[in-house]
Amino acid sequence: MNGTEAAAMPTDQEIVDAYLYLFGRLLVARQENHDIDVERVGWNTIKYNPLGSAEFVNPNLDVAYLEAWIAVDPSHAVTLQVPEIVGRYYTVQVVDVWGEVIANINERNFPDHPFGAVAFRLAGTTPPTPDGALVIDLPGRKAKILARVELKSTPDEAVALQKSFRIEAPDGIVIDPPPTIPDFSNASLPGADAFAAGPALLATAPDAMPDAARYARLVEVIADRIADDSAATAAVDEVIRTKAWPAFLAGTKGFGTQRNGWSVAFAAGRFGNDVLARDIVDYGGLWANTVDEAIYDVGQLGSDGALLDGGAAYEIRFPADEPSNLVDAFWSLTLYSVPDYRVVPNPIDRYGINSESPLTPNDDGSVSIWIAPKRPAASPEANWLPSPAGSGFSLNLRLYVARKPALAGEWFPPPIAVVSTAG
Repeated sequence: MNGTEAAAMPTDQEIVDAYLYLFGRLLVARQENHDIDVERVGWNTIKYNPLGSAEFVNPNLDVAYLEAWIAVDPSHAVTLQVPEIVGRYYTVQVVDVWGEVIANINERNFPDHPFGAVAFRLAGTTPPTPDGALVIDLPGRKAKILARVELKSTPDEAVALQKSFRIEAPDGIVIDPPPTIPDFSNASLPGADAFAAGPALLATAPDAMPDAARYARLVEVIADRIADDSAATAAVDEVIRTKAWPAFLAGTKGFGTQRNGWSVAFAAGRFGNDVLARDIVDYGGLWANTVDEAIYDVGQLGSDGALLDGGAAYEIRFPADEPSNLVDAFWSLTLYSVPDYRVVPNPIDRYGINSESPLTPNDDGSVSIWIAPKRPAASPEANWLPSPAGSGFSLNLRLYVARKPALAGEWFPPPIAVVSTAG
């Protein structure tokens, strides 16, 4: 701030609000730094993820993934060539640097241009683009794209389609390096140093959140107040540790709409003013899509009300035809470690169960999925999802192109019934 009089310190609640707002941007910036500086994937370069892996949190292993960081400037657009895909789910998800979905390119959203050339340009500019290209305006100079091609029962065909995506980028694009942010992990969150980096970080890209300007102003005031003031820095750090962190972590235990031990955020992908929902999604599942593409039911609590324990045994009993009758595309259930939300190695290399799994029904037509460190005696081999003995875990049930009962919040997954406790 300008002037000789320092700004008054915001209230504790304002510090919490500003921190939680800034945290969502920090999470995406951390991923950008990892992808560019650690993974060295490069700008405007497709990374064709091998089947069964994805170098980000909460991957869906039922699709062939490809990802890329797109960088444009006022004089240059970047073109993605999308192959024609028929008879299997696919989408090209375009996300800004806050985790907000800009567009999904597929036959549902762009029936007149579901494939072919897609040109990305900076909003408000008119660089050259290919004739007939679908033009997507980006709010900032950087965006992330993730394309998903359903494996179905023919993964080789899905991989061939995956490798058919191409990026064409002209020479001369001016690209800023990844933003400078404090080091942190999901288990060790940033403190007051987040505000030191805040104003410069927020200046890198606009935010679609309606209340963004108010939050950004708070970040600026706090950053100015703690600059060269160790006592103010310590006071802000104390508020973050005693109030902001607990508020965030409490939200991760159950957010959005909750039932049967599951939570779902119908704001995923486009968050409005829901700062906490954006934080939680960016923390536990970067690049979450909008609900018309995918609903993410997150399972964290067993039927006893306790957090899921990898040493216990659980049964999820779906009524006959569920969840297949709730989707127009496919469904999958994947198990992740906490707090890092990565797939968990296990002796049978099974990380999820999906629409293509050869599940054995119960005598009444229902289908049980069993989760335990060792296969329960009652579980058919195909119905067992191994869990990590000695640690907690989280479940993610994805419903791709969900039907009305799930979209309207009228349907929830069945309880995660405790069959036996750890040990």
